[in-house]
Amino acid sequence: PCTTGFLHLGGLRTALYNYLFAKKHRGAFILRVEDTDQTRVVPGAMDAIEDMLDWAGIPPDESPRRGGSFGPYQQSRRLELYRSASYELLEQGAAYRCFCTPQRLELLKKEALRSQQTPRYDNRCRHLTPAEVDEKLSQGLDSVIRFRLEKGVEPFRDLVYGWNKHEVADVEGDPVILKGDGFPTYHLANVVDDHHMGISHVLRGTEWLTSTSKHLLLYKAFGWDPPQFGHLPLLLNKDGGKLSKRQGDISLERFARDSYLPDALLDIITNCGSGFVEKQMGRTLEELISQFDMGRITTHSALLDLEKLPEFNRIHLARHIEHVGLRKKLIRELQLLVEQVYEDQQVDQEVLEKEYVERVLLLRKGHISFLKNLVSSDYSYLWVRPSVSREQLQTISAEVDEIGTLVLGLMRKQAAVLSVEELNKELRSLQKQTKETKYSSMMKLLRLALSGQQHGLSVAEMMVTLGPKEVCGRIHKALSG
Repeated sequence: PCTTGFLHLGGLRTALYNYLFAKKHRGAFILRVEDTDQTRVVPGAMDAIEDMLDWAGIPPDESPRRGGSFGPYQQSRRLELYRSASYELLEQGAAYRCFCTPQRLELLKKEALRSQQTPRYDNRCRHLTPAEVDEKLSQGLDSVIRFRLEKGVEPFRDLVYGWNKHEVADVEGDPVILKGDGFPTYHLANVVDDHHMGISHVLRGTEWLTSTSKHLLLYKAFGWDPPQFGHLPLLLNKDGGKLSKRQGDISLERFARDSYLPDALLDIITNCGSGFVEKQMGRTLEELISQFDMGRITTHSALLDLEKLPEFNRIHLARHIEHVGLRKKLIRELQLLVEQVYEDQQVDQEVLEKEYVERVLLLRKGHISFLKNLVSSDYSYLWVRPSVSREQLQTISAEVDEIGTLVLGLMRKQAAVLSVEELNKELRSLQKQTKETKYSSMMKLLRLALSGQQHGLSVAEMMVTLGPKEVCGRIHKALSG
């Protein structure tokens, strides 16, 4: 990827498909940083890209940070390689020096736009004689190196789009391959690097499809065998609009910050695209690798509906809670969240014990999309024990002691194994044993005693989540308070 910005969903999707392909075929997934346009390099972006691939669970096998046998993996550190490659093309006449000034090129562009044509270089310097070139060099004029585009390109077979051919010489001017500052353009750098790094397959965005014929002409000029190319269809908004980096809400940092699980992102961007036998929510990375089939990638754009992402997250969070190893990590995260959110309130240490937190996670599995949901106001009763006086409870019903005794009896008897539905039935039969308290009043009383709140989840749901030990403790405290 280039270092003009941070990794966003489109970049993640491209990286993921390369990763899946590499792992499926026991190959190496390589991260190479393209920072040849020095005017657009963002400080810190290179590390951020690698950090985010690590976070997403698809770390490269070779990269600037990890190294490898074909480094350096940063194009700005490979300039000598590109310089010698472009000089090789100069010597064989496949490239030439161009002395056109930026002002002249700008005029060409304006003229083309005025006559409603696509701007292109007019290949003026292609016709300079060796003597003219030497004369201009002796005058100290600035120059770039351009590649001669020849007509008659050969068709190539794209792994996604099938047979393709773009007569680039008919629609484009000769492209710059080495700029005046000694830095290559994308076209030269990628061809040279793919050859020297022994790259066998390149999966990239469909916007590069029309440039591939140009790249193949470069391979031919060097006498090198090209890799196989596969161009991935665009990733679009659900309304068919472009997923714009400028929206500012599709960077991976934002999703990490908002507590999304990487698994959910990998799942949704493969689910909305193609490359698999069927659409299926909840696939793990291992399942994505085993089910991935390059031949099933279609040329249709992938429409991404980010409104569904919380639902994907809910499914993956439930899977993490079920997994003993991943659950341990979630327990620690939830304990820290509770301490952060309720730091100014009296959180009893018992409420932070592993067994209690684990119980809450297992019982709310499938009901929450994010771990942070469990520290929202709806769930504050789980972490902060209420201070409710007996007098407050008596304003709801005079039968406080009777109700308390009935509920304590039920808790001690069999509540540990009761579901919410069964507990609701038991509570209804308990209410029939009171003399004058209505069911709604009894629920109001119990909710206040258990949570200190007038509104919230159903009492049965609260009791099941709190567990018999905690329910008994809170009722005892309320009765004696």
